[in-house]
Amino acid sequence: MASSTTAVSRLTLSPLTQQRRFSPPRAAASSSTPPPQQPRRVFLTNTTALSLSLSMSPLLTTLPAKSDDVLSEWERVYLPIDPGVVLLDIAFVPDDPNHGFLLGTRQTILETKDAGQTWVPREIASAEEEDFNYRFNSISFRGKEGWIVGKPAILLYTNDAGENWKRIPLSSQLPGDMVYIKATGENSAEMVTDEGAIYNTSNGGYNWKAAVQETVSATLNRTVSSGISGASYYTGTFNTVNRSPDGRYVAVSSRGNFYLTWEPGQAYWQPHNRTIARRIQNMGWRADGGLWLLVRGGGLYLSKGSGMSEDFEEVSVQSRGFGILDVGYRSQDEAWAAGGSGILLRSTNGGKTWTRDKAADNIAANLYSVKFIDDKTGFVLGNDGVLLRYLG
Repeated sequence: MASSTTAVSRLTLSPLTQQRRFSPPRAAASSSTPPPQQPRRVFLTNTTALSLSLSMSPLLTTLPAKSDDVLSEWERVYLPIDPGVVLLDIAFVPDDPNHGFLLGTRQTILETKDAGQTWVPREIASAEEEDFNYRFNSISFRGKEGWIVGKPAILLYTNDAGENWKRIPLSSQLPGDMVYIKATGENSAEMVTDEGAIYNTSNGGYNWKAAVQETVSATLNRTVSSGISGASYYTGTFNTVNRSPDGRYVAVSSRGNFYLTWEPGQAYWQPHNRTIARRIQNMGWRADGGLWLLVRGGGLYLSKGSGMSEDFEEVSVQSRGFGILDVGYRSQDEAWAAGGSGILLRSTNGGKTWTRDKAADNIAANLYSVKFIDDKTGFVLGNDGVLLRYLG
C-alpha cells in the first residue's frame, strides 16, 4: 500500500480481488413476520379488572400503579420496508438530534426527523444508477457532513445534513468491501475494508491516504511463523470491526479463530491468539477503554484493566443458549447486550453482571447491533426490519 496521498483511481493495495460478503454475525434464531402495531409503552403485567361499588368513596376510584408493574425501556418501531431486510447502521445529524438515517440490506435507506419515532424511505438518485442492489454497511456524521459506504463498492457524501447526497468515484482495485466509515473532521473521514485496508481523506473523498502498508492477509502471510493459531485458515476478511472513540480498532477474523488490533501510527495490523476455547463472535470497546469479547454459544468476556489486554475473564450472562451478538454502552456504567431470538440484557456496573430485559421476548428476530447516539438516544437493530428504540 502506498504511504503517501494517492488519488482514489490509483489505489493499488493488495492483489486480492475476490469480493466477499460482510454479514452480520449468525445466531440460532429464525425470523418471522412482525406482530401487529403495539402501543408506545407496554406494561409487561396484565391489567386486572376491578369491580367497584357505587357506594365506594370517590377517593378509591383512582388506584395507584402497582409496584410490580414493569415498564419496558424499549419500544419497537415498525418500518415501511420489505420483510427480510437486515438493519446495519444508524446515525444522526449532530446539529439536529431529531434528524437521522437508518441503513440496511436491499438498498435500504430510511430517514427520520422526529428522533426515530417514525421513518420514511429515502431515495438517493446517485445510488439508483445501474442495476445493483446495494447493501449499505455504515454511516457517519460530523456537523452537516455525512458519509455512507456499501457493497458493491459505493461511497456517498453530503455536506448539507443529508438533504443531498453525491456519489464519490472509487477505484475498482480497492481491496475488499467497504464495511466501515467514520467522519473525522471537515471534509475528512476514515474508511475501512473487510480486508484490513484503512484510508483517510481530507478533501471530501477525492483523494485518500493509506494508513496501513498492507492488507491483513499479507501481514499474516509475512508473520505466519510468529505462532498465530489458525492463521493458515485465514480467508483474508474480517467478520466484524469496531473503532474506539480515540481511533483504535479491533477486528475478528472471518472464522473467529483469532483477532487483530490496530492503533494510529502502526504500519500493520497486530494479530492476537484467542485465549478462549470457543470461536470469537464479536469484539468491541467498553466505555472505560477496555475490550469486551463475545464467543459463539453466548459467552461474554471482559479484558482486565482499561487498556488493550490479551487477558480476559468470563462474565455470567443469562443468554438462554442463544448467541450474544453485540454490546453497546449507554454510559460508563450502563450497557446493553443483544443477540439471537430477541435476547436483550442490561448491566448497570460496566458489564460485570447482567440481567435479562423482556422487551423483545416476543420478537422472533436476531438483534445484531446496539447503538447509543448519546445517553438519551439508543437503538437496537435486527433482521426482518426489527428496530427497537430506547425510551429511558
